[in-house]
Amino acid sequence: MNSAAGLRDAAGQWHQPYLAGAPRIVSLVPSITELLFDLGLGAHLVGRTGFCIHPAAGVRDIPKVGGTKNVNLEKVRQLAPTHLIVNIDENEKPTVELLAQYVPHIIVTHPLTPRDNLALYRLLGGIFGVTQAAQRLCAGFGQAYAALPAAPAPQQVLYCIWRDPWMTVAPDTYISAMLALIGWQTWSPGDSAQRYPQFSWNDEGLQHIDRVLLSTEPYRFTAQHAAALAGQLGKPVQLLDGEMISWYGSRAIAGLRYLARL
Repeated sequence: MNSAAGLRDAAGQWHQPYLAGAPRIVSLVPSITELLFDLGLGAHLVGRTGFCIHPAAGVRDIPKVGGTKNVNLEKVRQLAPTHLIVNIDENEKPTVELLAQYVPHIIVTHPLTPRDNLALYRLLGGIFGVTQAAQRLCAGFGQAYAALPAAPAPQQVLYCIWRDPWMTVAPDTYISAMLALIGWQTWSPGDSAQRYPQFSWNDEGLQHIDRVLLSTEPYRFTAQHAAALAGQLGKPVQLLDGEMISWYGSRAIAGLRYLARL
């Protein structure tokens, strides 16, 4: 980031520190809603999605504006935000373009690797004048990252995020980058260009999978699902806390510690 020019977001847009009074922020990204609270910006949040559930006590009284995909544009307009925070994977571009007609500042995020969180902390810290809080998060992330044990021999894993249809993650996703830190290489259908592709249990490549991972989000896989699938496949099936693996922002620090325990 070029401090002289400002702070650049994931869409290449430059932002200057906001000095025009107290910001009014709408977050359409659950993990970033949590991050804003950890940066000390919770009092400036005026809108969130129904999936923004952390911290529970903090978000309870913040108005909901729909989901990450089905945003109520009129509700956002009535909240008169100065800033809207979105994510390339989680939010629809046409929706964001419509919101840009009456929200002055759109901040686009798109972390692809765990270490991208450092730039995310600094971006929001710089825009909203909480650089010291951002630096504390950077330090906490660095400590958790340094504490990761050396990765064992690589394993090929199938990380399931949905069923009916069954869906997994592509190798270039944040989730795959997190799992790679402990030597787990994600499998996805070779003929798919999608970031979250569908797959079939009959796919030939699945014969070489070492273990199957079921995420607790966005689909709410349970231990019962894992036990049933292990019986069918004859392979290890493990339930993982999806928030710890897929949520960037401040949750990523706890996520690194979670990986170390795995």
